[in-house]
This record gives sequence, C-alpha cells and structure tokens, in this order.
Amino acid sequence: MTRRDFYQAGTLLLSGLMGLALSVPGVAYLVSPLRKGSEEGEGFESLTRLSQLKTGEPRSFAIIADTQDAWVRYPKEPIGSVWLIRQEDNSVKAFTAECPHLGCAVNLSADGKSFLCPCHTSEFDFAGKPKNQVPPRPMDDLKVELSKDSDPVVKVRFERFRTQS
Repeated sequence: MTRRDFYQAGTLLLSGLMGLALSVPGVAYLVSPLRKGSEEGEGFESLTRLSQLKTGEPRSFAIIADTQDAWVRYPKEPIGSVWLIRQEDNSVKAFTAECPHLGCAVNLSADGKSFLCPCHTSEFDFAGKPKNQVPPRPMDDLKVELSKDSDPVVKVRFERFRTQS
C-alpha cells in the first residue's frame, strides 16, 4: 500500500464516519414518535369527581398545563377551558369553551338553558348543536375518560380546534 492509497482510504473512512455522525440526529428525529408509545391516560387532565357534577347542569373548568415552545418550558398556566355536562347514564360530555365560528369564549346564556357566544349571539344547546345558522358546525366535543373508582375522576383530553370564520 502506498502512502497515496493510505491517505485516500483514511479520507474515505473519515468522511464516512462524519456522514454517519451527521445523519444520527436526523434518524433520531424521524424515529422519535415510534419510541414514545402511547400510555393509558396520556394527555388527559383530571378536572373533578363525578359526584361534583349535577346531572344536566353544565360546569366550566379551566385547563391548566405546562407548555413548551421549542426549548423553552413554561410552568403551569391556563391554556383554555371546557364545559362538562353529566348525562343521565352517568357519562360525561365535554365541549371546548371556544366558539367554532370565531374562537370567542362560549358562556352560559342568561337563563342558563343554553350556551351563548357573545361575538355573534349564536346559541348552542347542551348537546353542542347550534340553535341558529351563524356557527358553521356544532361545538367541538372532547374525549372524556372516567376512572374506575366508586366516585370516578373525570379526565378530559384538551385540544384546540381550527375556527371557521
């Protein structure tokens, strides 16, 4: 082996190692969702116990969670709110408290018999369906999970939905 062959082989080996080292982060990024796996109850926020909800009466709860923006992690802060309604069969319906039309905060109407969006005075019944034609779709419902205790904990998976203005 000549000196020239030795340097060429060394250069090829070194460039191959550098290419491999540079590709590891990219491969790790692509594979990371596969490594996380889905845990039972992941993404659910515990809000209350079932006994604290009266049948047919909506109750609002704030969603408080840690947030992360790129590398910056923020402490727990309010990120939204939800409406919980206990049903006759002891199941719970959950709706996001943002109007699907403009994203305004949805509150209870003055008579307490429907939800009201103050931005365009549209009303929703307690099933989340619009009572007039202004909103493009019903209120966005959220996934609810009840624990298996004698007085179950109500957990909700909070998410933001796209508005249709």
